[in-house]
Amino acid sequence: MMKKMKIIGLISFITLWMIGGALAQVDENDTRYFRIGSLQSYVTAYGSDRAYNNTYYEGLKWPSDYLRVDNAVIKRYFIAVENLTDARGIFWEKWGTGVNKSYVLNSIYPTQLKQIAKFEAPILYVDGSNISSPYLADVDEYDFTQIPDRVIVNTINTSIGLTVTLKVSVFSQQYHDNYIIKEFTYTNTGYVDYTPTVVLTDTLHGVRIGWSTRYQCGREGGERTDGNQTWGKFSWVTVRGEDYPDHASETLTEADGPVDWIRSAISWFGQSENVAWDNIGAPLKPYDGRLMSPQFVGQAILHVDKSTNDHSDDPYQPVTLGWHAGDTYPGVGDLKDSDRINMGLLYEWLGGTPYPSAKAGATSRIGTTVTNGRYWELSTNSDPIKRLTDKVIPYKSHGDGGGTNQWFGYGPWDIAPGESVTIIEMEGVNGISRALCFDVGRNWKKCYDNQSVAYTFTKPDGSTMTAKYSDGTADTYKNLWVYTGMDSIKLTFSRAKRNYDSGFNIPQPPQPPAMFNVESLGDKIRLTWAPSSSEAESDFAGYKVYRAVGKTDTTFECIATLPKTGKEYNDVSAIRGYSYYYYITAYNDGSNNTSGVFNPKGSLESGHFYTKTNQPAYLQRPQGSSLKNIRVVPNPFNVAAENLQYIEEDDKIMFLDIPGQCDIRIFTERGDLIKTIHHTSGTGDESWQSLTSSRQVVVSGIYIAYFEVTKDCYDQTTGELLYKKGDHATRKIIIIR
Repeated sequence: MMKKMKIIGLISFITLWMIGGALAQVDENDTRYFRIGSLQSYVTAYGSDRAYNNTYYEGLKWPSDYLRVDNAVIKRYFIAVENLTDARGIFWEKWGTGVNKSYVLNSIYPTQLKQIAKFEAPILYVDGSNISSPYLADVDEYDFTQIPDRVIVNTINTSIGLTVTLKVSVFSQQYHDNYIIKEFTYTNTGYVDYTPTVVLTDTLHGVRIGWSTRYQCGREGGERTDGNQTWGKFSWVTVRGEDYPDHASETLTEADGPVDWIRSAISWFGQSENVAWDNIGAPLKPYDGRLMSPQFVGQAILHVDKSTNDHSDDPYQPVTLGWHAGDTYPGVGDLKDSDRINMGLLYEWLGGTPYPSAKAGATSRIGTTVTNGRYWELSTNSDPIKRLTDKVIPYKSHGDGGGTNQWFGYGPWDIAPGESVTIIEMEGVNGISRALCFDVGRNWKKCYDNQSVAYTFTKPDGSTMTAKYSDGTADTYKNLWVYTGMDSIKLTFSRAKRNYDSGFNIPQPPQPPAMFNVESLGDKIRLTWAPSSSEAESDFAGYKVYRAVGKTDTTFECIATLPKTGKEYNDVSAIRGYSYYYYITAYNDGSNNTSGVFNPKGSLESGHFYTKTNQPAYLQRPQGSSLKNIRVVPNPFNVAAENLQYIEEDDKIMFLDIPGQCDIRIFTERGDLIKTIHHTSGTGDESWQSLTSSRQVVVSGIYIAYFEVTKDCYDQTTGELLYKKGDHATRKIIIIR
């Protein structure tokens, strides 16, 4: 009987636990993506980030208009205390844990992850397909009163009774969309697992918080250089703001530009030991020299509570701000008794003691010298110009092939039950524009290809310089431009600080149209939209239409500026055979953006990622009137001339004036079927990317295209029968590679 009662009691306990705790449990694999600005990324359920997704390091994409621009690698996040008696009654002189996926159900327990939007995102259609539907799951709730476009809230309990609430604020305003603001609040709740039940009632003593964050600083450069930079092996790190206490009370405006006194750390792409050329910016040497990795990635501190009773900013925090060897840190294992020594080392490490020795980290800047008001973090070379091009390998300073991390440590605080402390940071990315990456990179490549020839180029300050590869001045030219990204990221820090200090009172752009519809027609591409909810505001001015040709990750140009009256635009300048991508923004007259405090003055536009299409529209022609009119364009297809054919669409061949309903079968000259295209749109156009059914690019040769009508086709105007089911024709295709 006693045994039966014990079983019943156990079942009752499990049932109560499920009611009280399981409803608050969040799967450790859950994430929330934010994709509304030029910086796009995600927040995990367990509060920290290891960016590897089993294929590549994903996250912190900037500029997110383009492919392979991820910057994240890993954030190692730690909590440590002293003189702790845990829920099992075990005493620890020092106790510490990592905040990561490995410790879920051990020392951390995710209880909340949600994304809150300021307004409903527009619905997007391209030729009847709802292309916005995959992103609807990003948002869990709406709060029409919040200022940021998106707020992501993440809460985790820890086994020491400290609950961590992270609130991430994301903006789409064009001058503030390349950073996020992260508010960490640490509360002594006494909750030690998923259940919101007070178990521990003691003050937490000497609480220290910290992280060691590594960035790859441009995924494309990492992948296409030697592959090792994808985990940040060659990232540089430097710090700023050592004199922050002297400037803490100062008020900044946009006119102040980038400043050096904001508490921050910055990473960027350094020199690979496996690359002979100067690799700052990661020039694509085998091709056109385009700079693949111009990104400067950083974190800045916006506020740190002095104590649980004084929530004003402590200008002397963080206690640790510097760089540390990437994979060198005190491990805490499985939080067992055998980890006591490492927990003590972790506690000291968060307080600024490099592990395992002084060589592994520092809070000083990496070898700096001032020239022309700038800092160059490259080496100890006494010549400041040569310092730009001396090809120092970053990780050689400490010997850890994992790379170099930004190193932050906060505290210590005593946190009594019910009390809390808050840390507020921003994380952002900036650098030279895509257009400059092409221009500067091509100039550098021209020097590389003609190493003894001197060219004249324009420097960032507007003056000119003579550049030649053989004497290193071509590298100097390139790096002068790349290192302007240092000022760009510091300007981003300043804008984030001004935004936070004002209570997020930055000038707001209008909201985007509620719906955007793109239709491919025979004589035009028609764009229609629903009104923006901001149309009733006095400063609302109208709409702007932008277009890109060939692919979505390229430059968009404004093709129309329209008043708020009317909700349709016909793109009659489109050319048949080309693919087109669009977005539409709402814009104001700038009357709410005249102070120059938070960003440049003038008109503001809604975030273009809200309406950016990712599927192409085409100017389509009516179906042909006769099989004899079928054309193959270009024919012959010559890969050497593809830039003169369909821009940005390699290997594209078009079939024109075809029946509206037909199958197109592609055969080799000897009769092997390699591809079947089912054409059902009712139009006279169809494309082929020169691929077989198994996704292989076809080789040089002669191919036969066989067209067979699959359904009776009638002229839509006269009703005349144009084709009968079974009608067929053939065309010869010549491909030269």
